[in-house]
Amino acid sequence: MNTFDVEGYEKSFLPDGKWQLVWHDEFDGTELDSTKWDYRLSMMGKRHPAWTDKGVRLDGKGNAVFSLLMEDGRPVSSQIQTGYNFMDEPVLPTDFLGSSLQWNIGKLKKSLYTHTFGYFECRCKLQQTPEAWWSAFWLQSPIIGSSLDPAESGSEIDIMEYFKTGKIDKHCVYTGGYGQDCKQSCTGGREISDTGEFHRFGVLWDESGYTFYIDGIEDGHIDQSVSKRPQFILIGTEVQGYRNADHQPLQSAFDLAGKEVFTVDYIRVFDPVRE
Repeated sequence: MNTFDVEGYEKSFLPDGKWQLVWHDEFDGTELDSTKWDYRLSMMGKRHPAWTDKGVRLDGKGNAVFSLLMEDGRPVSSQIQTGYNFMDEPVLPTDFLGSSLQWNIGKLKKSLYTHTFGYFECRCKLQQTPEAWWSAFWLQSPIIGSSLDPAESGSEIDIMEYFKTGKIDKHCVYTGGYGQDCKQSCTGGREISDTGEFHRFGVLWDESGYTFYIDGIEDGHIDQSVSKRPQFILIGTEVQGYRNADHQPLQSAFDLAGKEVFTVDYIRVFDPVRE
């Protein structure tokens, strides 16, 4: 394990080697930086009922606090992102040169930040009841699934997912989009007893693949579906149940609304220093 000092803040735990900080958010102040982040509200062409743009606040102590809350009579939470997937936005009827033909893609948006390769790290304190609402830190290509070549169209890189109390889920990489051509590779996963403390989750993404870390300790490597595409960062939460067949939130989420938080100290991106 290697450490990196960011003056006035908690250290980063990095793989061996020399690194330079190229992008970060320490979540200072009292408002989310809209030049770095936007709320993810839609998924796969539809407004997703689990998400809100009111579920994140900065606590004035250098943390972004994600809350499980009630909105319009249902439990919701937030996910934020530095870019956009081209298949997420809902399709609006469009008159294309007087023709009834229309591309089945919503309004395209310019990403706020994307990056290719490097070390991506998050320091966060997990929510207490992931069975009611889960949290995740991950990367995604804006054009995932637009071709069969992951080097060209990118991948989804799941650095941290927390679905079960005391258990960090396996780190997974998806490519080919989210339909018939989807391919998945997974590695690692670890029990964590001190869930009330901050932990660091990271991935080293380079031409050899993806190496995952928890608190500076390697937790698996995937050498398949290597993206060479600039990808964006996502961090956030989602209420359990909305993805089930009935699309209904779990009762436990109703019971915990207003009582639990997921807290993020920082997110940082590093590049290796070339000798």
